[in-house]
Amino acid sequence: MITGNPFAELSANIPTYAMQAYVVAMVILVIVGTVLDMMHKKSAQYFFENAEKAKAAATRTVSGGEKASLAIKTVASEIITSSEFANPIRRISHLLSMYGFITFVVTTAILIFASAPPSIVAVLWHIGALMLCIGGYWFWFAIRVDLASEGKRWYKVDRADMFILSLLSTATFALIWSATQGSTIGWLAFCLFILSSTILFGGVFWSKFAHMFFKPAAAFQKRITRADGSRENLPADFDLSDPAVHAKYPDIPQYMGKNPPNMGLGIKRESPHHY
Repeated sequence: MITGNPFAELSANIPTYAMQAYVVAMVILVIVGTVLDMMHKKSAQYFFENAEKAKAAATRTVSGGEKASLAIKTVASEIITSSEFANPIRRISHLLSMYGFITFVVTTAILIFASAPPSIVAVLWHIGALMLCIGGYWFWFAIRVDLASEGKRWYKVDRADMFILSLLSTATFALIWSATQGSTIGWLAFCLFILSSTILFGGVFWSKFAHMFFKPAAAFQKRITRADGSRENLPADFDLSDPAVHAKYPDIPQYMGKNPPNMGLGIKRESPHHY
């Protein structure tokens, strides 16, 4: 099963051009949904206005080479390794879901559009779907917000859950369809696979799908503000044990003690139980 191209067998009943047209339609839906989301939330407007404010408050000019270096660090940290997740379990779950989704989508396009894709592509298609299921279900059942602490039932599903549920459904039914292709269960799984993927890519405007496009740009802009000194109008980081800082802010020793970095565990004394 894992080495077979499920779309090749499907072409005996559904023309290849119909499958290709569906993929193109989903890409268009993602683009349209993302643009509508940016217009509705005015995220792009906020981003550019915030960038102009930061430029006006900058204390130094960031060179092109430094910007390129910051862009590389952003890709390596916030995108490739998702270092913004302090919780290692949440980070692993996110990375499994992210790389599984990317692998699954890219290999789907290759299997549908390529005339004779190598068998490794089909293997990666199944692995990507499996990674997505592992990371997604791990998040949903073990890491997701504790609904009980919010006074909600475990089975309560809101519109905010549409993204993760449609994502998991797409990968799950894809694997079931591939394993049972040709049978009644296989056709049912295929229909649910198409329905789930249509909701996933067609519901961008109502889900957090568009967030994945805006997040890297926001992370890069944050690095720029730290480099140019604007810091989003936030105060600079200080070494609280530095006598010069104590002299500048004489109240620090009074409420933080003589050695602030060694104040104890504080909120880290107890491990968090909620996401």
